[in-house]
Amino acid sequence: MATPDKLLFAKSHEWVQIDTEGGQKIATVGISSFAVEALTDLVHMQLPAVGKSYKPGQVFGEIESVKAVSDLYSPVEGEVIAVNSDLANKLETLNTDPYTAGWMVKFKMTSDAGLDKLLDYAAYQKEASSH
Repeated sequence: MATPDKLLFAKSHEWVQIDTEGGQKIATVGISSFAVEALTDLVHMQLPAVGKSYKPGQVFGEIESVKAVSDLYSPVEGEVIAVNSDLANKLETLNTDPYTAGWMVKFKMTSDAGLDKLLDYAAYQKEASSH
């Protein structure tokens, strides 16, 4: 089970877990519990198709609550190799388990671009609470 202190975070509230599989870096991405709590009452989510490629900061999907629609930004550069398609029908998972079952997409990283902009959990908490 992923715990927040083992993850990296974007200022836009996405989290990243980077694993190496067969010499290839795989980035699993979701959104933080802070973002889920701020959005409240989630009603819809749109995720990308497998095979799409993104650069850091590009919008890869969106999440909608009763309050607003928020873009989801790629924290890494890579190709989508897996999408948690069950999540769209079980948005409550983001409230109960945002860091494990609540993963959204997995990227096969094509470079380390963007990694230098990610924060550890302590720095992210400080950033998130200052807004």
